[in-house]
Amino acid sequence: MNQGQLPRVPLLDLRAQHRTIRDEVLAALRRVVDAQAFILGEEVEALERELAEYCGTRFAIGCASGTDALLLALLALGIGPGDGVVIPPFTFFATAGAVVRAGARPLFADVEASTFNLDVDRAAVLACSLPRVRAVIAVHLFGACADMDPLREVAARRGIALIEDAAQAIGAEYKGRRAGALADVGCFSFYPSKNLGGYGDGGLLTTNDPALAERLRALRVHGSRERYVHEWVGFNSRLDALQAAVLRVKLRHLDEWTEARRRHADYYRRRFAELDLPVVAPSAPPYATRHVWNQFVIRAPERDRLREHLSRMGIGTEIYYPVPLHLQPCFRDLGYRPGDFPVSEQLTREVLALPIYPELTEEQLETVIEAVRSFYRQ
Repeated sequence: MNQGQLPRVPLLDLRAQHRTIRDEVLAALRRVVDAQAFILGEEVEALERELAEYCGTRFAIGCASGTDALLLALLALGIGPGDGVVIPPFTFFATAGAVVRAGARPLFADVEASTFNLDVDRAAVLACSLPRVRAVIAVHLFGACADMDPLREVAARRGIALIEDAAQAIGAEYKGRRAGALADVGCFSFYPSKNLGGYGDGGLLTTNDPALAERLRALRVHGSRERYVHEWVGFNSRLDALQAAVLRVKLRHLDEWTEARRRHADYYRRRFAELDLPVVAPSAPPYATRHVWNQFVIRAPERDRLREHLSRMGIGTEIYYPVPLHLQPCFRDLGYRPGDFPVSEQLTREVLALPIYPELTEEQLETVIEAVRSFYRQ
């Protein structure tokens, strides 16, 4: 198959998804527009109930973004200046950015090369050896849960908070329990590229703690439970009803879309093994009993040349993530240096995300696989 015969395969095609739910979405949007109730209200409350049930938690609290969800969680847990928060250096910037915005200090622990998630032994050493550690944020990267039982044990022993950054992991399961129900609080994003994505920004927090849920609801509206009476200094992070209406439609389809992603991931892994290609295809760790594949990220020799090759072949890719957090320019004052977290640094040189969205056809999957094969066999 030559280049001229290859169809273009984007990294993500939201239009393909929209075509399947267009009438449902437009009906939901009309409902909100006709009601003229756009901020919080019944639509958001209904989504919160549905997502609490979906995640297996008592409470769900909508907010304006996944980044805000992380910041709200830290504030509600009383984490601020002088406190340390253990996080991985290989994740999206918001994880560290929220810690700094709360006034706390990110304390990095390296990740596992096989899972991309926090190395729990390294995280435990930090949490148990430093006096001002107040929380650990476990990121469920690319749709697979981190190993939560050891982290819960460490958090309970030290009396510190455990937060799930589940921005990429709605519906993921750890030993049969859903992401968002595995810690003190779970944080989700509804950015359009997520498995459950809105038509704009949006976020959610989950918890089983009624007092924490009450604080979170107040903090998202300037720290107020009673109008014009402010018990805490919060900020404006309200989920709007239009986004909630879209998300309620999409939630009805989420499990079907997730199973399609899981089939695609299995197909990639099987075909890469059959072709004996030198890429390392991701797999779910045994405790991650449901990987939801927000991204399918391979580790590839000559990653940058491979990406250029795929681009020429019409294949969309992305590098998640090219710079580890401890080497970001804005964090120079934290004192970290190249070599401090070798696994994360190696991953930034090797990782490459391939198309995994639910609407992919087998022909498109084979197109991607053939393009990868052609690079390593040329």
